[in-house]
Amino acid sequence: MALRITRNISRFWEWGRKIICVGRNYADHAKELKNAIPTEPVLFLKTPSAYVREGSPILVPLYTSNLHHEVELGVVIGKGGTAIPQSAAMEHVAGYALCLDMTARDIQDECKSKGLPWTLAKAFNTSCPVSEFIPKERIPDPGNVKLWLKVNDQLRQSGCTSQMIFSIPYLISYISDFITLEEGDLILTGTPKGVSAVQEHDELQAGIEDVVTMSFKVDRRDQ
Repeated sequence: MALRITRNISRFWEWGRKIICVGRNYADHAKELKNAIPTEPVLFLKTPSAYVREGSPILVPLYTSNLHHEVELGVVIGKGGTAIPQSAAMEHVAGYALCLDMTARDIQDECKSKGLPWTLAKAFNTSCPVSEFIPKERIPDPGNVKLWLKVNDQLRQSGCTSQMIFSIPYLISYISDFITLEEGDLILTGTPKGVSAVQEHDELQAGIEDVVTMSFKVDRRDQ
């Protein structure tokens, strides 16, 4: 009998295969970037090498001069599936993580103007800082979670997941219609308004109210 390898979901960033991101899921954020409010989810991907944990820096890619922070609630998938109905979606959630979607905004704007994918703007190494794993029980209502982010102790982003256009059950169902969800996958659910540029040596602090905080320094790749 083949032995099933048991993986530790609380270290999903070490072995999870996909980071599926939802863009423009907060109306005020879509407006601040002069984007239309979507009528269906806008999806893009990050690679597993985007993960970075506290104690290691966020590295600014050499090709950008306008790196932005986006604080988000991440959903960690504990049970895979395809075409998951909304009514069963939360059964597939193992827990959550506080995440940053670091974005090379100048590159994204250039890609958008040319009709090109956002990969270089979104999927570079260290573009997905994540907190410790948050067990599902610690966030009983993921539709009412308060997120915040500070840069050098100045508050830049403050919002609540109740402002999301598409709910977590809807996102899980929608994504799984096209992309099979697997154990260890991470879904980034979008960012509230207030995104702004960060510079080398800045310190980013982010939190989910009453649940978790994390801190990252920004550094620049030297080659």
